[in-house]
Amino acid sequence: MFEGRDLVIATKHSKEKVIAPILERELGVKCFAAEHLDTYMLGTFTGEVARKEDPITTARKKCLLAMDLTNCDMAIASEGSFGPHPSLFFVHADDEFLLFIDKKNNLEIVIREISLETNFNGSVITSKTELHEFASRAKFPSHGLIVIKTDTDFLDIEKGVTNWRKLAKAYTHFNKLYGSMYVETDMRAMYNPSRMRVIKKAAIKLTQKINSFCPDCNTPGFAITAAKQGLPCDLCHLPTRSTLSHLYCCQKCSYTKEEKYPHKKQFEDPTYCDNCNP
Repeated sequence: MFEGRDLVIATKHSKEKVIAPILERELGVKCFAAEHLDTYMLGTFTGEVARKEDPITTARKKCLLAMDLTNCDMAIASEGSFGPHPSLFFVHADDEFLLFIDKKNNLEIVIREISLETNFNGSVITSKTELHEFASRAKFPSHGLIVIKTDTDFLDIEKGVTNWRKLAKAYTHFNKLYGSMYVETDMRAMYNPSRMRVIKKAAIKLTQKINSFCPDCNTPGFAITAAKQGLPCDLCHLPTRSTLSHLYCCQKCSYTKEEKYPHKKQFEDPTYCDNCNP
């Protein structure tokens, strides 16, 4: 279905370096990045343009823009956001969506990768000591920094700071004009190796999903769509909140399949039972 076809990667931030080798190896496609693609109109990490729509809608628009620009019928785009982990609220997470569109076969496949592997952070800086401490925590200079007046004022901004000379120059400039500055991690992929590694994991997960075919109609993307709770307790045999089965569904023919005991156990430890351990 994909062998030998062109696939455009909708990015301005060199994500093709980690995405292309995986897709070419696993799908047999020929990847290229869309030159002159302006994704900044859909939002920027540096704050000048706010993202107005959810990540999947934004990634879809990136794909469609890239396909229109290159006259290609297959595309992939990623969209990431950073902040508190959805369940571990006191730690930061990188939340990446990767979306694949194949117009020829009317396919849209999306995956999500949430990772604690991120240096995402920001701080008000008033001294060189604070600057050096923050830079060390942010994995500088291997990971880039952004310097702005405040976390809400983007009129004066220095992006892609990746060496101490440039950082010292920015500190002198902002300290002289404003007496302080706001420094944050540059989360654009080409300045953030940690994020690149998460995108690579997402690309692997995406190809695994694409290469999972519906048993009924052989359409790619046959994957888990829901998890069903109710794994019985090993002591009282009442249902727990642990996963009993995974539900798979085909996006084309709606064929469904239930896979029981996906974690290879038929009973849950009483420790996790609301009846035995309320």
